[in-house]
Amino acid sequence: MPYRVCFVCTGNICRSPMAESVFRARVVEAGLDGAVEVDSAGTDGWHEGDGADPRTVSVLEEHGYDGGHTARRFRAEWFARLDLVVALDAGHQRALRRLAPTPEDAAKVRLLRSYDPDAAGHDLDVPDPYYGGMDGFEECLEMVEAASAGLLAVIEKQVEGQAV
Repeated sequence: MPYRVCFVCTGNICRSPMAESVFRARVVEAGLDGAVEVDSAGTDGWHEGDGADPRTVSVLEEHGYDGGHTARRFRAEWFARLDLVVALDAGHQRALRRLAPTPEDAAKVRLLRSYDPDAAGHDLDVPDPYYGGMDGFEECLEMVEAASAGLLAVIEKQVEGQAV
């Protein structure tokens, strides 16, 4: 059974699709495609069915990542099939933990930047770039990439533990 991870932001058009695309690329590079499933969602349904923000797509594609995406809203029943729910900021983390049906499900919710050792002792939120310029999207990508290595290391250990 694959290890399943879902990245979550507010509308699922900026931060979480960026994290999904970057992390999926890391999973493939590590030879774990098939062993790890990656997707994303939003805490709210404002953009359900829409593609990612064009600025997100532009930054992703400019850096060699896939920009294809369709927004959707996170559902409480998904906790049962997910191993890890990665929130992009503390507000998402609180909303997801409130939505969790059980304490075990709430414990699956983690902040993305908690996997970046250089972010320790700092604000662990990935700022929302939506209302700003392209530099905010570039900054978002840098934060996502920085946290992805640590997250991949943790998940690789989980996947290896399942295979034993």
